[in-house]
Amino acid sequence: MRAPSYLAVLAGLVLVGCSTTSSGAAGSAAPARTTQVDLPPSYQFAPTRIQVSTGSIVTWTNHDNFTHSVQVEGQSEVRMMRPGETAEVTFSAPGTFNYLCTLHAQNMKGTVLVS
Repeated sequence: MRAPSYLAVLAGLVLVGCSTTSSGAAGSAAPARTTQVDLPPSYQFAPTRIQVSTGSIVTWTNHDNFTHSVQVEGQSEVRMMRPGETAEVTFSAPGTFNYLCTLHAQNMKGTVLVS
């Protein structure tokens, strides 16, 4: 009698785990409508996906205790930011632009959707 109860609980946990994993995927989150990206003390960009209008200036602000950078895909310029500093990029054409911190590329990546 107890075995079916345990199996039912186990099956329920598996289903909850699967649904959380698939809906929590980073790529599925809607982009935030903002021109501000923060670098909190955690080696990340927040938010990682943003959407702006053509001609917008996006500002990254380094709130971390370490130096970071921003390099937008297709651009050669690397914008360095020491703690407390900002970097700005004007997006004059529509498209999807990936960016990263060249110093911590394994952890720090993001996307700007320009429309």
